[in-house]
Amino acid sequence: MSTLFELLEKIKIKPGLYLGSSSITNLQMFIQGYRFARSEVGIVNTEAESDFYKNFQPWLQNRLSIRTVNAWDKIILLTCIDEKAGFDYFFQLLDEFIQRDKSQDIDPIVAKSTAQNTEKVVRSA
Repeated sequence: MSTLFELLEKIKIKPGLYLGSSSITNLQMFIQGYRFARSEVGIVNTEAESDFYKNFQPWLQNRLSIRTVNAWDKIILLTCIDEKAGFDYFFQLLDEFIQRDKSQDIDPIVAKSTAQNTEKVVRSA
């Protein structure tokens, strides 16, 4: 079975074959189904796949300066004119994500607790 990134390269080349159309929403749903299917048959994620599943959303929110509870496909759509543009932009963002300096990653739990502590300090001042 292909890794997530090998599959994404295939999808990038022939999106209609895998998704029906070049759609960021269809891509996100496909990835979720792929992840679920692999877990159902007991296939362990690679380190890179785990990194994507855990860190892509927080990285994307930081990269685009958008704070929301929406999934990453909806965040991308906020910045694009349509599903096709979002699909194309995803692959650009994915390349940036893969090439990023991982030391700059922010653990969402640490970031949240730091923000809460900052709020407490500001309120008490």
